[in-house]
Amino acid sequence: MEIGELFLIRNLDSNLEEKVLWAADSYQKKYGHAPTLCLVHPSLIKGQAQRLAGLRVEAKKSVLPNYLWIGIPADAEVKPLAR
Repeated sequence: MEIGELFLIRNLDSNLEEKVLWAADSYQKKYGHAPTLCLVHPSLIKGQAQRLAGLRVEAKKSVLPNYLWIGIPADAEVKPLAR
């Protein structure tokens, strides 16, 4: 992913889905289009990549614990939301 935003997770008590939904909503409001990829530290996800709230969630060691890197893959086409 080349374009994205890094989110610090302040509410450590929430589950991964709540964290991803919050970050996706914030990203969509700020940039006007929905993200499609969320990268998380391997400690936040069990097993293989999964889908949450329409996003592909993948583990990456380069993402620090308590952070989400959310955005769109480099090869994806960005489609603004209809207004």
